[in-house]
Amino acid sequence: MKILLLGEYSNVHWTLAEGLRNMGHQVTVASNGDFWKNYPRDIDVARQAGKIGGIKLLAKVYSLLPKLKGYDIVQLINPMFLELKAERLFRIYRYLRKHNKRVVLGAFGMDWYWVHECTTTMPLRYSDFNIGKELRTNDDALKERKDWLGTAKEKLNKMIAEDCDAIVSGLYEYQVCYQTAFPAKTTFIPYPIIPKEQKLYKIPRPLKIFIGISKSRSEYKGTDIMLQAAKNIAEKYPGLISLQIAEGVPFKQYVSMMQECDVILDQLYSYTPAMNALEAMSQGIVVIGGGEPENYEILHETELHPIINVLPNYESVYHELEELVLHPERLPELKRQSVAYIQKHHEHIKVARQYEQLYQRIL
Repeated sequence: MKILLLGEYSNVHWTLAEGLRNMGHQVTVASNGDFWKNYPRDIDVARQAGKIGGIKLLAKVYSLLPKLKGYDIVQLINPMFLELKAERLFRIYRYLRKHNKRVVLGAFGMDWYWVHECTTTMPLRYSDFNIGKELRTNDDALKERKDWLGTAKEKLNKMIAEDCDAIVSGLYEYQVCYQTAFPAKTTFIPYPIIPKEQKLYKIPRPLKIFIGISKSRSEYKGTDIMLQAAKNIAEKYPGLISLQIAEGVPFKQYVSMMQECDVILDQLYSYTPAMNALEAMSQGIVVIGGGEPENYEILHETELHPIINVLPNYESVYHELEELVLHPERLPELKRQSVAYIQKHHEHIKVARQYEQLYQRIL
């Protein structure tokens, strides 16, 4: 098959491309590299800053359009698959739809169905937008609601979702938000990860804990609460914990810091590990974050439960950190299970086969 993967989110498309190429498919990735992360791509569609950047990108995309036709499959990372205003993307989508065989929409992150469901029907006990039946009112949640609800982005998302041939979700949360509207069209496929070798793991002393901080998203993702709990545990048990905080560092340095650690604190309001946590798990790093029962159920996993699940509050994070400090003998087995979990459910060629089946079904 000839496949175009358009847009990027935490290396999902490039990793998927590696798996599909391994199986003999011809794959092109066109993306902006996911901003500062600068992931690999075949066609660069990164936008320069400011209005001029938007005009230049629009001109570049129009000049590229003849190269973006004749594919069996075009997969969009998101309804906002390019760094252009939603109003601009209607016409580009219609061109891609007309000149290629099939279009697949990715349900991989922020979009109208995610925002709308989490603020109205609230199918999740907690999310980026709700805790129980209470709406979250932090700045980021309010901004995303304003951005997606009753806007051109909403119209674009609805139009693509209704018009495309298939919708593929990468996490339990996104599957829940799309399957009510498109039960026949929505398929869950885990994110692809290139697996690493299994090692022998010892009981670590001190316990090295990693947390990545994005100042603008700290409250939204819950890293403010996680960081406070980690700092307080480190004060209570001096010498037993080494806390590594990555804030405003280049992506290469971020990854290097993470690789040196035993545990990563990631996404307080998530049910499931996303790409950052999955990549850490593939390297034998234990995740404290989203590991709700639903995460294992959607994968039909009954034995490997390596994620230390926390509820979205300070007390839960503090408790789980303290349990790890007091019982570090748990770490080697959790590390082993983390690597095995990735190999079993997320290995990139296994995942690519699931995509291949989906693509063949709709062609």
